[in-house]
Amino acid sequence: MKYISTRKGIETLSSAQAIKKGIADNGGLFVPDHIPLLTDSLFDRLVDMDYAERAAEILSLFLTDYDKNALKEDCRRAYGEGAFTGGAAPTVKLGEGKYLLELFHGPTCAFKDMALQIMPRLLSRALKMTKEKKTAYILVATSGDTGKAALEGYRDVEGVKIKVFYPVNGVSAIQKLQMSTQEGRNVSVQAINGNFDDAQNGVKRIFSDKELNARLRAAGYTLTSANSINWGRLAPQIVYYISSYIDLYTAGEIKRGEKIAFCVPTGNFGNIFAGYLAYRMGLPVSRFICASNKNNILTDFINTGVYDRNREFYQTMSPSMDILISSNLERLLYFVSGREKTAEYMNRLAETGRYEISKEELAEIQSIFEGGFTDEEGTAAEIKATYKETCAVIDPHTAVAYRQAEQYAYRTGGKVVTVSTASPYKFAADVLKSLGKKADNKRGVLSPLYELSEYTGTPIPAPLASLEGKSVRFTGAVNAADMPDTLFD
Repeated sequence: MKYISTRKGIETLSSAQAIKKGIADNGGLFVPDHIPLLTDSLFDRLVDMDYAERAAEILSLFLTDYDKNALKEDCRRAYGEGAFTGGAAPTVKLGEGKYLLELFHGPTCAFKDMALQIMPRLLSRALKMTKEKKTAYILVATSGDTGKAALEGYRDVEGVKIKVFYPVNGVSAIQKLQMSTQEGRNVSVQAINGNFDDAQNGVKRIFSDKELNARLRAAGYTLTSANSINWGRLAPQIVYYISSYIDLYTAGEIKRGEKIAFCVPTGNFGNIFAGYLAYRMGLPVSRFICASNKNNILTDFINTGVYDRNREFYQTMSPSMDILISSNLERLLYFVSGREKTAEYMNRLAETGRYEISKEELAEIQSIFEGGFTDEEGTAAEIKATYKETCAVIDPHTAVAYRQAEQYAYRTGGKVVTVSTASPYKFAADVLKSLGKKADNKRGVLSPLYELSEYTGTPIPAPLASLEGKSVRFTGAVNAADMPDTLFD
């Protein structure tokens, strides 16, 4: 299998080359030149496997230049009990025909762990396979969860240096504490004055700055990314959609071949796009519900075909979705519109902040996707209602999606899996407030965690409880324009 850019160009790479490089020379994102199929025989094999074995089997279809036995070894280490207490991606039943795919049982309590526990291993092998002599310098823009997951995944990995940028006022207090106390000799964290889009655009400008890249190469570094623009971040996310379906089948919740819907809270479109790839492989999916918060640019796009980032930006209690430039939507456009039109749309977005797809393209997207959004009041109400009705404590991102999933189930009678992307303890203050109890903060920044635990009778995840007493290593904020200067700190 080879990888090509979503835009024009003749660049054709192996998966190892694409993972090492991160982004194409023309600014496009790498996509596979064909989609492998989820055959009946493959499905039968996956049924009898645990999550790590399923991951190795599915990844081997996309990473054909990797040694399959090496992939098995890496997946076993990435998804073992030591990293994912209680299982990597369990699907739990909340009600008749309604389920949660819990992706927050990893070392940073967010779904990004599902990719960023395996991605460092994929990159390390890619560096060796491509005989790279320079140190890989990983740049990450984060709206909260990717940063910590990437820092933890790449901590002290040989041949790698990582720098994370995040909006200083655009993440939760717990997310900020997780990043600012990060340990490791090869890690760096930098807050910026601005929002996530400013951080993401700043990273993209660094990648396209030829003079800066030359300086970095002279200093012994080669740039790459751990954001979902990198194929090595996105490919592992395909696995949990297929694994969830198989778990529902083996539990007797669905029949083989029965179509189900997935409702995904998303801002950058990477998580839901991974599900779309599973669908293109042949996973029986009736619908993907793209759930947005108050920054409902994706909902508007799916409903109208117009993508317009020239709008007010909102800071919400679901900060990982506070995004107006959804990078991975470009990959969906490639599959729907082709390379030439995708390049044209991306140029319009860069020049005017807006583009509009054709009616035919919109119809194809709407044949499998629908969009819906939940505002702040609805998010808080859903957290409270879900706890009251099911005793499940959910985070704001999951609440955004679960409200849309419930509406879909009521409207269609179909079975729906809500992708639960973070532990509620990462957003404990907002969850407490939504439950009708204001945090007293008598025990500092971690006080809401203790109060939420006491109020609900649920345990604080060990990775978050361990933040107690950790020293802050990274402080201060810079303007987005000054991001390149911090690379040489």
